[in-house]
Amino acid sequence: VLILSLLMFPVLRSLALQLHAAVTGSYVSGTHSIAFINCLNEQIAKDIARAIMDKKLAAYVNILPKSLALYFWKGELEESTEILLLVKTRTSKIGELSNYVRSIHPFEIPEIISLPIDQGNPLYLKWIEESVPRD
Repeated sequence: VLILSLLMFPVLRSLALQLHAAVTGSYVSGTHSIAFINCLNEQIAKDIARAIMDKKLAAYVNILPKSLALYFWKGELEESTEILLLVKTRTSKIGELSNYVRSIHPFEIPEIISLPIDQGNPLYLKWIEESVPRD
């Protein structure tokens, strides 16, 4: 019973936080995330952003203008320009988002990283939740 209780603690804690948030109207930190995805050019960025939105994997995608990127690739220092996508979604969708983007992205290893949203405008966070279906 003790081992089962320890194994179930994260699930029970998450459910308790969600219940508390529903009752009090407060935000549970980390419920939503921002994913960063790099793209070679604006057309690829638009195509990936539209595909993400069509699959309802995000509520909102910003396409940021060109930035200079320096990185090591196959032992060599590389320099290029890239377009960055900022994807606002549910944290629970990050795995699905990552898998989908990897399946359509032209890069061998695309940058797909995410950060949880700690706090924000409650109405905006609620809108993200309403815009992205649950699992």
